[in-house]
Amino acid sequence: MSGHSKWSTIKRKKGANDAKRGQAFTRLAREIAHAARNGGNPESNFALRLAIDRARAGNMPKDNIDRAIKRGTGELKGESDIEEIIYEAYAPNGVALLIQVMTDNRNRTLAEVKHALTRAGGNMAEPGSVSWQFEQKGYLTVPRGQGTYDDVFLVAVDAGAEDVVDGDEFIEIVTPREKLQAVRQSLEAAGFSAEDARLDWIPQNAIDLAPDAALKIMGVIESLEDLDDTQTVYSNLNVTDELMASFESA
Repeated sequence: MSGHSKWSTIKRKKGANDAKRGQAFTRLAREIAHAARNGGNPESNFALRLAIDRARAGNMPKDNIDRAIKRGTGELKGESDIEEIIYEAYAPNGVALLIQVMTDNRNRTLAEVKHALTRAGGNMAEPGSVSWQFEQKGYLTVPRGQGTYDDVFLVAVDAGAEDVVDGDEFIEIVTPREKLQAVRQSLEAAGFSAEDARLDWIPQNAIDLAPDAALKIMGVIESLEDLDDTQTVYSNLNVTDELMASFESA
């Protein structure tokens, strides 16, 4: 799984059909448009640069990217404003959820999120009652083939990274929120290309559940992800490699 963070969205490796690809492009376009509200130049708008890089990595056509930027900067008339909202919720077994959405109709989106949660035995939470359990951090991945773990570790830590984790396919890097750009630039200067770079909400403490219960929670998260306006779902469920493999093979 490219750039998978165990704290954030669950995405199956199964081949994406045209509908799924279209949904992915829609999410990427919303992210670009939202970031472009603070300026359409990715050289001076780091959030926009990250969004564009993710869109390119997802093979989003250049025309779609350019249109999304113009939507965000207001150059396209008649387009509805995109609003970012983070809903706080609990899944069964007390698993905390942060549901990031981008929408042009908050009433519709809230109703859809509530319905998905209620159907799965979860519930919405009051603002602040869940988010205190998470910290926003920078998250990057570097493909293993680009260099050794020690090489990446030294560059990342020297630039301000908090943690560097060696994985089978990727080296994962966690940074303070304000250090994401500096770490990425240092990696690029050293010849490493980040497969993914973004801000993640990372739980301060993860919850371990029995496999059957954990798989049900992952199903809840997937149902929330399938909503049109959902961008990312974060949880404090401890998703092990074994658990992810079981979920993907289901």
